[in-house]
Amino acid sequence: MNAPDLPDLKQAARAAGQFSDEPALGVGSLGRGLINDTFLVSGAAYRFVLQRINHRVFPDPAAVMANLRILTDQVRQHQSDPAARGWRLPEIIRTRTGEDLHRDGEGGYWRALSFIEGARGLESLETEFQAEQVGHALGRFHALAGSIPAAALSDTLPGFHIAPGYLARFDEAAARPRPEPDPADLREALAFVAARRAGIAVLEEAKARGELRMRVIHGDPKLDNVLFDEATGRAVSLIDLDTVKPGLIHYDLGDCLRSCCNRAGETAGTVEARFDLDVCHAILRGYLGEARAFLTAADRDYLYDAIRLLPFELGLRFLTDHLAGDVYFKVEERGQNLHRARVQFRLAGSVEGQRTTLQRMLSRLS
Repeated sequence: MNAPDLPDLKQAARAAGQFSDEPALGVGSLGRGLINDTFLVSGAAYRFVLQRINHRVFPDPAAVMANLRILTDQVRQHQSDPAARGWRLPEIIRTRTGEDLHRDGEGGYWRALSFIEGARGLESLETEFQAEQVGHALGRFHALAGSIPAAALSDTLPGFHIAPGYLARFDEAAARPRPEPDPADLREALAFVAARRAGIAVLEEAKARGELRMRVIHGDPKLDNVLFDEATGRAVSLIDLDTVKPGLIHYDLGDCLRSCCNRAGETAGTVEARFDLDVCHAILRGYLGEARAFLTAADRDYLYDAIRLLPFELGLRFLTDHLAGDVYFKVEERGQNLHRARVQFRLAGSVEGQRTTLQRMLSRLS
């Protein structure tokens, strides 16, 4: 199955009309997400974010919204807590008939969220302060969500971040006959996976032994999803909350560092991809400033494994999608997912090459 085409703006405008009695004056694309289609809707006295949920990826959109309600209600109840000061999450905007979702005549699922005014995302981290704020944002999110029992949330993406499952799907895709001999870059990517198969279950095995426990996680805390106050520069929100679900906080921290510590960016060439220890140090300092109180000794023991595993995991997912014919991640041309995979593998290799320094850093900070 292919990712859905971007709906035209007329279709988005019709969906926007289900969430407001006042006519929309403008509807435009927003963000760079690879899964959902996102728009900014503007009226005479309002702005809100409109999304068409990709129900091929999220087969139960109602459960996604139920998780989001539990989370936002929890944060709202703790607005007076020091950890929540200045913190904002998007609020759900109901349809004109009082529903959390609108389903259009073609079977598409639409939802609307409040637009967080006075805040912006960053394409890259330019200062140590910004990096530390990213860590604060994720740590604050985990602290605020920590009192929600993980079992209270639906698992809206079964298998998400379960690395052994990704390896099984990769093996299935790699075993299918390919019409032409593998080019050199694909052979190199396949060899990278083969050399690292043994360590892919490290976090899941620790969870099975009871060393790591399930908590409420964001699921996709990349830099794109952190909003910064335009006046103070402080991080004030984590957005893109479709992936909020039960999981290991190690998935979040590893993915955040994966996203932020490659200064060259995820679309750069493979040679430029490198894990930046200075950015990592600042993010960890900010995160642990918020999270130190609820991290267990076992949580700390597996931090390096998370930092190493998450770029490898994402690279494996990109590579699997390439082998399967680009059925999950949106692409503009054939080979883009293979390139994405190779960038992530290069980043994972950079983490491995700095293992001793990273482990010393983690020991000092935690």
